[in-house]
Amino acid sequence: MDHQSRLPVAPVVTLPAASSPAKDLRPGWTALDSLLCGAFAGAVAKTVIAPLDRTKIIFQVSSNRFSAKEAFRFIYCSYVKDGLLSLWRGNSATMVRVMPYAAIQFCSHEQYKKALGSHYGFQGKALPPFPRFLAGSLAGTTAAMLTYPLDMVRARMAVTAKEMYCNIMHVFMRISQEEGIKTLYRGFTPTILGVIPYAGITFFTYETLKKLHTEKTKRSQPYTVERLAFGACAGLIGQSASYPLDVVRRRMQTAGVTGSNCSTILGTMREIVRQEGFVLGLYKGLSMNWLKGPIAVAISLTTFDVTHNLLLKVHQTGFFAH
Repeated sequence: MDHQSRLPVAPVVTLPAASSPAKDLRPGWTALDSLLCGAFAGAVAKTVIAPLDRTKIIFQVSSNRFSAKEAFRFIYCSYVKDGLLSLWRGNSATMVRVMPYAAIQFCSHEQYKKALGSHYGFQGKALPPFPRFLAGSLAGTTAAMLTYPLDMVRARMAVTAKEMYCNIMHVFMRISQEEGIKTLYRGFTPTILGVIPYAGITFFTYETLKKLHTEKTKRSQPYTVERLAFGACAGLIGQSASYPLDVVRRRMQTAGVTGSNCSTILGTMREIVRQEGFVLGLYKGLSMNWLKGPIAVAISLTTFDVTHNLLLKVHQTGFFAH
């Protein structure tokens, strides 16, 4: 589960009733709008950066040294050998995973914020720092737990030749028959350990920047460009903090097809450090993440804003009134 590839969807800031069109809508529609827009935004962003994402995974699970030159050489060779669509191999599994992941993460984040706000006495207000971090971590953990097997399948499809697996169901069947059902959850522990700081730091940074922006400008919502900048900054900090666990997770997920004996977190880390070094091994592909991260977050947040505002306008026309 490429939690670096798990993009946090921008939370909807609750405005006063007089200035918020969402307050005039039935609550069910507002929640549905958020779920649909979050899933759509995540899908669009992931599709755009899919070639970069697949390249990062290929280097993460191999012992080859990573460099920008080698990464783009791999992309070019894949295009020449297997065609343009080969760069999006495994993206169907990504779509099946990222859409429910984004929807679950967004929805659960809102619920956790409400619950923690009520518990700490900050209902309807910005949460203090620790509950702000906790809400993000719990949201990321919830989404990761419910969609993990799909991330495992996506990783397998990304690192194997197209002849090995026909489609998503074929991956599930072969892994279950040849390696056992438990293999679908290989790498689950480092995934959760990585998601906790990643989602927590990402949401914490994003919400904190919005809070500071509101205090300074007196505007309840940032402009789209400002929102993109906050999201990009949050994503960069979050993924950098949890990146080594992402490398470990990918090694464990693909051990069945790479011939590796990676079965535990510490054992996998020791093998990576021994063969490739601490920085070059555990942070392999991080520069690629720094390239695709801001792009993905920018696309995701922009798509979310545009589609959400469009649906609000549709509701205001009374199209779904009956």
